Amino acid sequence: MRKRLIAATAVSAVLLTAVTACSSSNSGSGDGGSAGGKKPKIGVILPDSKSSVRWETADRTYLGAAFKAAGVDYDIQNAEGDKQAFQTIADQMITNGVDVLVIVNLDSGTGKAVLDKAKSQGVATIDYDRLTLGGSAQYYVSFDNTEVGKLQGQGLAQCLSDMKADKPVVAELNGSPTDNNATLFANGYNGVLDPKYASGEYVKGPNQSVPDWDNTQAGTIFEQMYTSQPNINGVLAANDGLANAAIAVLRKNHRNGQVPITGQDATVQGLQNILAGDQCMTVYKAVKKEADAAAALAIDLAHGKKGQVGATVHDPTGNRDVSAVLLTPVAIFKKNVQDVVDDGYVSKTELCTGSYAQLCADAGIK
Repeated sequence: MRKRLIAATAVSAVLLTAVTACSSSNSGSGDGGSAGGKKPKIGVILPDSKSSVRWETADRTYLGAAFKAAGVDYDIQNAEGDKQAFQTIADQMITNGVDVLVIVNLDSGTGKAVLDKAKSQGVATIDYDRLTLGGSAQYYVSFDNTEVGKLQGQGLAQCLSDMKADKPVVAELNGSPTDNNATLFANGYNGVLDPKYASGEYVKGPNQSVPDWDNTQAGTIFEQMYTSQPNINGVLAANDGLANAAIAVLRKNHRNGQVPITGQDATVQGLQNILAGDQCMTVYKAVKKEADAAAALAIDLAHGKKGQVGATVHDPTGNRDVSAVLLTPVAIFKKNVQDVVDDGYVSKTELCTGSYAQLCADAGIK
């Protein structure tokens, strides 16, 4: 942790403290130097630690390990949902001489401003996990997010079929409207659900986006949904945090386990909800593979090499194609929770704690 900087005013002191509070850096090890003798440096800005635990528990860890192994300098900081802090962190990183800037934007407007400034300073740029619409990132590393949504839609359909639901009312709890990924997820699951609504097989229930993926707001939104339409039979929740917020409302109304709910991220909480029967499925995105792909690309760019990618994605706002690495997501139900454990993303120890020990045993978790 850096020492607290002394600021000229109370306002700047608060901001700079917030910016540096969740940062990590390393001077690297090994040779790792560029041809000019300067050791390459990579900056990473993560979005928050509230919307999903993955940013701090997984992405930071995997990215840091990859950079350290490559012997490059790196600085990983978390904006904690603060757009001003996000821009301040970027300015600091550019001033401190990063060769590559990797960002997970909070929204496309803030992301674009940061990317454009980095580009003007000759800094290579990578959009990580979320594409910045209208931005100028040279590369994009993520999962096939339309496929993520498709898996969610198919998963909910399977769970409703297993429960033999007749013309179920389906509520949709979408991700943040400022996150392009949320749009791609919705494109995927609506591609599955819309034909079922049109045919009358399903009834379209309440449908609302959750600002900033905020789980507390998600609970309030879903409670309002449930109050207005208590006969909800299924919930398409865009990630595990939103799913858990809906489960809490259903539990209060003694309907948890009776209403299939989807998720995403394969968090410990999400997997425990699946083992308990309160959530029907999640989507596992192997974050280590995503982080390793982004790190390898950033390391190449920092050494002046051209990045190796195998795909492109279209930015409709900027009307440009962006070179991309797109990884494959996996649907997780109770029957294959073991796959996430086997992959090392979660441990049996953290998953099978307390009352979940017996549920793990019943599910054959090893």
